[in-house]
Amino acid sequence: MLRTIIAGLKARTARLVLSSVAIALGVAFVTGTLVLGDAMTASLRDELAKEARNVDVSVTVSGESSSPDEVQGISPETLAKIRQTPGVAGADARGSHSVPLVAANGKAKPAWAVPLASNERLREFDLVDGRYPAEADEIAVDKRTAATAKLTIGQPVVLLGKEDERHEFTLVGTYQQGTNQLVLGGFDHVGLTPEGFASLEPERPPYQVVAVAAAGFTQQQVLDNVRQAIGDSGFRLQTGEQLTEEALARVERQSGEFTTLLLAFAIIALVVAAMVIYNTFTILVAQRTRELALMRCVGASRSQVFRGVLAEALVMGLAASVIGLLGGIGVSALLQQVIFSFGDSGGEGTVQLPVTAMTVLAAFAVGTLVTVLAAVLPARKATRVAPVAALRSQPDSGEEVARTGLLRVLTAVLFAVVGVGAIVLGLGMENDDAAMFTSGAGTMALLVSVVVLGPLLVGPVNRVLGAVPRALLGVPAKLASANAGRNPKRTAATTAALMIGVTIVSLVTVVANSAKETVNAEIDQRMPADYTVTSAVYDRPLPEELAEQLAAVPEVAKVAPTTVVYGDQGYFTGVPKDAVGDLFRPTVTSGSLADLRDGTMAVNAEFAKRQGASVGSTVTVDPGEGEPQDLKVVAVVEGQGLSDGIMTIETSMRFPQAAEGYESILVKLEDGVANGRAAVEKVTDPSPLAVLDSAAETKEQLNQQLNQVLTFIWALIGLAVVIALFGIANTLTLSVLERTRESALLRALGLTRGQLRLMLVVESVLMALMGAAIGLSLGIGFGWVLTRALSNDNFSVDLVVPFGQIGVMLAGAVVAAVLAAALPARRAARTSVVAGMAEA
Repeated sequence: MLRTIIAGLKARTARLVLSSVAIALGVAFVTGTLVLGDAMTASLRDELAKEARNVDVSVTVSGESSSPDEVQGISPETLAKIRQTPGVAGADARGSHSVPLVAANGKAKPAWAVPLASNERLREFDLVDGRYPAEADEIAVDKRTAATAKLTIGQPVVLLGKEDERHEFTLVGTYQQGTNQLVLGGFDHVGLTPEGFASLEPERPPYQVVAVAAAGFTQQQVLDNVRQAIGDSGFRLQTGEQLTEEALARVERQSGEFTTLLLAFAIIALVVAAMVIYNTFTILVAQRTRELALMRCVGASRSQVFRGVLAEALVMGLAASVIGLLGGIGVSALLQQVIFSFGDSGGEGTVQLPVTAMTVLAAFAVGTLVTVLAAVLPARKATRVAPVAALRSQPDSGEEVARTGLLRVLTAVLFAVVGVGAIVLGLGMENDDAAMFTSGAGTMALLVSVVVLGPLLVGPVNRVLGAVPRALLGVPAKLASANAGRNPKRTAATTAALMIGVTIVSLVTVVANSAKETVNAEIDQRMPADYTVTSAVYDRPLPEELAEQLAAVPEVAKVAPTTVVYGDQGYFTGVPKDAVGDLFRPTVTSGSLADLRDGTMAVNAEFAKRQGASVGSTVTVDPGEGEPQDLKVVAVVEGQGLSDGIMTIETSMRFPQAAEGYESILVKLEDGVANGRAAVEKVTDPSPLAVLDSAAETKEQLNQQLNQVLTFIWALIGLAVVIALFGIANTLTLSVLERTRESALLRALGLTRGQLRLMLVVESVLMALMGAAIGLSLGIGFGWVLTRALSNDNFSVDLVVPFGQIGVMLAGAVVAAVLAAALPARRAARTSVVAGMAEA
C-alpha cells in the first residue's frame, strides 16, 4: 500500500502543487506573525535593558502612607540618606514632566523633560552624537525628537516654563532611548542636568523614583540597607531583577495584543486555505473513482483507502509547512518594515528574525493538521467507492455531489437563526462594546450559514450573472455557465473561500468609510468657522490677547474664543453668547439656547441621561479648585460632540481653570476674502503655542489616518483573497483534466481552440463573480449592522457604501479570474482531439 501511495503522489504531483501553495501561504502568515511577535518581544527586551541596566535597587513612592512628606515624593534629604547607605555606589532621582519644546519652525510641541543621571552607570540612554550636558544651560534630545523638531547640535533649544517663560539651552548631544512608556506613547523627549531640570519649575514636588547602583554587596543586601536607612513607610523597594521582570511583563502584554490581532487575520487565511484543500481532495477523489474501485477489487480495505488519502494529505501538508516556514520569515521582515514606516523613524529600524522551536512546531502543526483535517471528509468519501465502479467507462464525478442534503439545510437554518438573534440582541444593547461584539458575532454566524447553504445559491446566482455573457459571447459562454452550475457543491466550495475574503474586506471598507463620512459631516456641522486656533500643548491655554489681536484683523468678521471647565462629573465648554448658533451649532433636543445666560448651561444628551438631568434641573460643577457652582439646565443638546455641556464664557470665568486662558479661538472671515489665512497667520505665527487649523485640514488628517489603517487591513485580509484565487485556478486545472474527453468532443463538433479557452475564462470569471457578488452583498449588509451597533443617542453613524472601491474590487476579481484561467485554458486548448477522445 505504501508503494501505491508513493506512486500516486508522483503521478499527481502537478495536481497538488497549487493546493500546496495555498496552504503554504496560510502557514507563512501564521509563522510570520509568530516570528514578528517574538521579534517585537526580543527588541523590547533589548531596549528595556537600558531602563533597568546597572540598577540594583529601585525606590518608588508607593502612595500608601499617611505621611504627607513621604506620599508627595522623595525629598533631597531622603536621597542624601540613600547615597550614604552602605553598599550604594551611586543613586540618582528619576522623574519627568511635560514641557513645551519650541521646534525650528518657531512652534511649540509637547515634550517630556527628564533629569540625566549624574552617575554614568545609571544613565538609561545611549549617546548617539555629541555629548551629554554638563552645565545647567545645556541640553540633549532624543534622536527622533531632533529629527522631527529639526534640531542640530550647537543650536539653541527653547523650552517654555510656567506662564510661557522662555528657557534657552544649548544642544550638545542626541541620544537613543530605551523602551519606556514615553517611547511607546511616541512622545518627544529631552534630557537636562538635574540643575537644569529643576530650573524649569523650581517649586515642583520631590521626585517619585530613585535608582541605586551597588558596589560590593548583593542587590538584596543593598535593598535591606536602604530600607533600614529610610524606612519602608510610603516607599516601595525592588531589586533590579524584580524591576526588570515587572517591566517585561508590562511590555510583553502590549506586544501580545498586536500579535493577537495579526493572528486573527492568519486564522481567516487558514480557514480559506482549508476550504481550498477540501475542495481539491474532493475533486481528486471524484476523479480517481475507477482507481479506488480497482484497489478495492484487488483486495484493498476501506481503512487502507482512507489511510492512503490521508497519507497524501500529510505529505502535502509537510511540504507546504516547510515552504510556509521559510516564507513566514520573509513575511515577518516585511511586516516589520511596514511597522517602521508607520512611525516617525522614516522607515528605519532593525529587522529581527528570531525563529524559536515553538514557531517551527506551530508551522508544522498548523500546516499538517489543517491539510489532514481538510482531507478527512474527502477520504471518507473515497472509502464509499464501490468496487463495481471500476467497470464503468466514464464515472460521473458529479453524482455524489449533485444533491443537497437535509442536514446541510438544517445546519444553515440553525446558524441563520443564531445570527439573526445575536444581531437583534446586539442592536438593542446600550453598551457600545457589548453591542459591537454581539452584533459582530451574529454577522459571522450568518456568514457560516451562507457558506453552508452555498450549493443552493449557486444555481440562481449563476443564472443571473451568466445572462450577460450568454447574450454577448454565444455558445462558449453558454457552455461555461452550464459548467459552473452543473456541480453546485464543487462550485460553492470553490467560491466560498473568495466569498469569505471579499465579505470581510467589504465589511471593513463599508464601516471605515461610514465612520469617515460621518466624522467629516460632524466636523462640518461642528466647525462652521473658517479657522480654529488651538494650543500646541494640551495643558497650556491660549492667551486672551491673542483673541483681541485676531478680532482686530480687517479680514476677520468674527472671533469666538472658547474655554474648558473640568468638573467632577464631566468637562464643559464656555462659548460667547453671540457665537451660539453661528460659530457653534449644537442640535437642541429640548429647551432653548436663547435662555443660555450667566449661571445657566446646556448639557449634552448623553450627559443628561447619565446624570438624570433635564431642562429646569440644577447641575453642580465642582472643579476641584475653587468653589463648586450650581448651574441651571436650560437646554439639552446633541451632535456637538465637544464636551458634556456648554455655558457662556462669562459663566466659565467663575472657574480658575477657564480664567487662565482660552482652549481655542474660532475665526470667521469676511465674505469674499482671498488671503484670509495669510492675514490670520500674521497674528498666530509669533505665538509658539498657537496652531492654525481648518475643517478641511482636520478632515484630511483624520482621513489619512483612517486610510492607513484601512490599507493595512486590506493587505492582511488580501492574503486570504489570494489563496481563494489559487483555489479557483486549482479547481479549473483539475476540471480540465477531468473533462479531457468532453473538451475533445467539443473540439470534434466544431469548437475552436479560442472558443475553448474563452469557455474556461468565462467559467472562471463566473465563479469569481459569484464569490465576489455574494461577499459584497454580505459585507454591505453586515456593515449596516455594525454601523447601527456603533450608533447611539449622541452619535449616529450613517451607512456609506463606497461604490468606487467596490467597483475596484469587482474589477480586480475579474482580472484575477482571467489570470487564474490562463494556464488551465492553455492546457485544454493544446490537448489533441484524438488523444482526448482516447482518454479512458
